[in-house]
Amino acid sequence: MASKHLEGLVRKGIGGFYTVETPEGFFTCTARGRFRKERISPYAGDRVRILGEEDGTGALEEILPRRNFLVRPPLANLDQLFIVSSLRDPYPEPLIIDKTIAVAELEGIQPALVLTKTDLEDASSLKAIYDLAGVPCLVVSSVTGEGVDQVRKLLAGKVSAFTGNSGVGKSTLLNALFPRLELKTGEISQKLGRGRHTTREVELYKLEDGGYVADTPGFSTFEIERYRLTEKERLVHGFREFEPYLGQCQFTSCSHTCEKGCAILQAVEEGKIARSRHESYCAMYQEIKDVKQWQQKNKNA
Repeated sequence: MASKHLEGLVRKGIGGFYTVETPEGFFTCTARGRFRKERISPYAGDRVRILGEEDGTGALEEILPRRNFLVRPPLANLDQLFIVSSLRDPYPEPLIIDKTIAVAELEGIQPALVLTKTDLEDASSLKAIYDLAGVPCLVVSSVTGEGVDQVRKLLAGKVSAFTGNSGVGKSTLLNALFPRLELKTGEISQKLGRGRHTTREVELYKLEDGGYVADTPGFSTFEIERYRLTEKERLVHGFREFEPYLGQCQFTSCSHTCEKGCAILQAVEEGKIARSRHESYCAMYQEIKDVKQWQQKNKNA
């Protein structure tokens, strides 16, 4: 074929070369110079327009509008983010979990919490917190196989990513979910960002049902500390269970941390919102309340 304009999906990008899946096969593309000039980087998950050549090379000409994106790891148009946390060895860190959920919520990505090592510890108390919040919470055991099929069903036809700290059983879960990828646990760990130099290389793996799953780094490199959580007024929208109470506080400028007449604080007292979730919100609010606009821009660059 001669040069042809095509639409496709960026499956991975390494060293300025982008593998793009199109209806006519895969093309290895370079981005036009204007992308560099405009400081725009194509991400895995981007829908793009390319000019494809007969030899399988091409030029990436346009990035179509994104529904959402994460900067580090560089991913676009995610449907779901699975946050993997073990119940023991290591113990769960609610603040880290809640920060990651808030990032997903504010980006319009469906969060789901996956609790592993249920053979070592009972999951019911932690699961109850997120059931109350309305965040999907799945219980998984690599020993018994519990919950693996449930996770697999949620992946069908979606673009998903997994994140979690080392040692939580993420690699074991991925092996159970995707045996055909034939990735050893160590290799998966390396792909998931153990080491500084892998965090910019993200690949989407195609699943049998037509969905995709992204390899993503663990919490050590998944940069959530100031990850677009720098607008304190927006932070409340990272906690979906707070939404019914917004606009009901005594003061319109309520920060929902300590004020008299706060509808959210009242809901916490009444057991309608889990106390640990509100504590996470308060901790995050304190972290970001004094961040200036110029610092926000630097953090999100």
